[in-house]
Amino acid sequence: MEGGNSPGLQLQQLPLATAAVSVQPHTDSFSYKENLIGALLAIFGHLVSSIALNLQKYSHIRLAGSKDPRAYFRTKTWWSGFLLLVLGELGVFSSYAFAPLSLIVPLSAVSVVASAIIGIIFIKEKWKPKEFLRRYVLSFVGCGLAVVGTYLLVTFGPNSHEKMTAENITRHLVSWPFLLYTLVEIIVFCLLLYFYKERNANYIVIILLLVALLGSMTVVTVKAVAGMILVSIQGTLQLDSPIFYIMLVCMIATAIYQATFLAQASQLYDSAQISSIGYILSTTAAISAGATFYLDFMGEDVLHVCMFALGCLIAFLGVFLITRNRKKPVPFEPYISMDAMPGMQNMHDKGIAVQPDLKASFSYGALENNDSMPEIYTPATLPIVQEQHGSKGVSAPPYRVLEHSKKE
Repeated sequence: MEGGNSPGLQLQQLPLATAAVSVQPHTDSFSYKENLIGALLAIFGHLVSSIALNLQKYSHIRLAGSKDPRAYFRTKTWWSGFLLLVLGELGVFSSYAFAPLSLIVPLSAVSVVASAIIGIIFIKEKWKPKEFLRRYVLSFVGCGLAVVGTYLLVTFGPNSHEKMTAENITRHLVSWPFLLYTLVEIIVFCLLLYFYKERNANYIVIILLLVALLGSMTVVTVKAVAGMILVSIQGTLQLDSPIFYIMLVCMIATAIYQATFLAQASQLYDSAQISSIGYILSTTAAISAGATFYLDFMGEDVLHVCMFALGCLIAFLGVFLITRNRKKPVPFEPYISMDAMPGMQNMHDKGIAVQPDLKASFSYGALENNDSMPEIYTPATLPIVQEQHGSKGVSAPPYRVLEHSKKE
C-alpha cells in the first residue's frame, strides 16, 4: 500500500514545486513595474514643478514695475503655478514609496532640462536666428546628454524593494553601516559649519556640501515616511509607530535647514552655479545614503552598477552644460559707488565689509574733490547761542551763526 501510494504523492507534489519556482520571476517583473511607476512619478513631478516655477517667474516679470510688492497674489498665473508646484511635489514625494532612493534622486535632472527649454522659449529675451546656435547650442547638447543619462538611470537602476514597515526601518536605522556613515557625516558637517561660520569661508562648494549632507538625510526620511504611508494605505497600519514620527520630524527639520543654506548661497552666487554644483553634490550624497541605509545596490551585478554610474556621469555633464550657458544677471549699481563709505558692504565682496581708502578722493563724473579727507569727514555744524536777557528793552537775535574753523 505504501509503495502504491508513493507515486500518487509524488505526482501531487510536482505542481506545488513548479508553482514555488514560478513565484520569483513574477516578483522580479513586479519590482521592475514598481521602478517604472516611481520613475514616471518622479519625472512627472519634476516636469510639473519646472512649469510651475516658470509660471510664477513669468508672473513676477510682468509685475516688475508695479508699486504693490504683493500684486502677484491677485494674478491667476501665480496661483496656477502654486497649485502646479504642490502637485509636482506630491508626485515626487509619492515616487519614493515605489522605487529605490538611488533611482529617484538623479531624476531631478528632468527639472533642469525642462527649465532650460521653457526658459529659452518663453522667458528669455528675443534672439536672432544667427545667434541661436552660438548661444544655445550648449544648452541643447546638455539637454540631450541629460536625457540619455536619465534613460540609463531608469534602465540600469537598482531593483531592491522591501516594505517600509516600522520594523524594517528600525533595523536599518541601527545597522552598523548606517551608524558609521552617520558618524562620518556628522563630523564632516561640523567641520564645514565651523569653517563657514567661524572662518568666514563663504565658498560655494562648502555651502552646497552642507546642503548636500542635509539633503541626504532628507531623502532618507522622505522615503521612510512615504513608504510607511503607502503600507498603511495597503492595509497594514504603520502610522501608530514612534519611528514614523521620528522620521517625520527629521524630514521637516533637515528640509528647513537645507532651504536656509540654499537661500544664503543664492545671495552670494549665481543660480546657474548653484544648480549645477548643487545637483552633482546632492545626488552623490543621496545615492551614498541610499546605498548605506536601504542597501539599494545589494545583489546587483557589476554591469548594472557600472551602467548606472555612467548614467549619473552623463546626467552630471548634461546639467553642467545647461547651466554653464545661462546668462548671468547683471546687478544694478548706483552711479555713485557706495563702497567708499566706512563699513558699507559691497554687493561683490560676498558680505565682507569694505574699508575705505583714505588716500583716494571722492569723484562724481568728471568733477573731483581735491579736499583733504579730514575736512570731508568733519561735518559743518551751526552752533546755536541761546538768547541772553540782559535788558528788557533790547532784543537779541534768537541765534547767532559762527564761522566754522578747522580746529573745531
